[in-house]
Amino acid sequence: MTTPERPTVPPQPAGTGGGEAAGAGDGVPVLAGDGPEGRRIRRFWAVRRIPAGLLAAVVLGGTGLLLYDVAAVRADHSAMSWRRELADDLATRPLDDGLAVAAAALVVLLGVWLLALATTPGLRSVLPMRRAHPDVRAGLDREAAALALRDRAMEVSGVQSVKVRVGRAKVAVRAVSHFRPLDDVRTDVERVLTTGVEDLGLARPPALTVRVNRPSKKG
Repeated sequence: MTTPERPTVPPQPAGTGGGEAAGAGDGVPVLAGDGPEGRRIRRFWAVRRIPAGLLAAVVLGGTGLLLYDVAAVRADHSAMSWRRELADDLATRPLDDGLAVAAAALVVLLGVWLLALATTPGLRSVLPMRRAHPDVRAGLDREAAALALRDRAMEVSGVQSVKVRVGRAKVAVRAVSHFRPLDDVRTDVERVLTTGVEDLGLARPPALTVRVNRPSKKG
């Protein structure tokens, strides 16, 4: 009598250390990615509560003050002095006045900034990871990724200290070696960190650049 074989389930990669996961129902948009199905993974979107709260407070305060003044005028009360002075100033000031141009430029810059906040993802410190399940998204913090790669580089023989900077498209490594030929140390560090970057499980593995120098001589 033979027993049927159980189907094997491949292990699912998950973010560890400084990684963070987000489900489909946690307010984060479910986006496609560079997974087994060839989909594209996009960055996580920031909530941006502070800019949104400040803008809402300014708009609410200005609108409320203006509506109050308009209602007071409709009730046969005099308009606020600031509104009368502002209306008179706008009616008499020429368009090429320096103050008017500066105010208009400031408003344009503010509008461009708000448009950039609305159309860009933000959360540059979180690197998206490969998706093995369509309903689960995982991200790895840059500092956690740099720390993991630094620990791997420190295991290479001859390495005295390492500085790792992880970006969206590039990992810059600067190592100090106090013995062994620099070319040999660089080759070993590149080999170890190439495997380390792949093991991070990032959706878009960044390019790796390694520099190895001797310790600086003091005195």
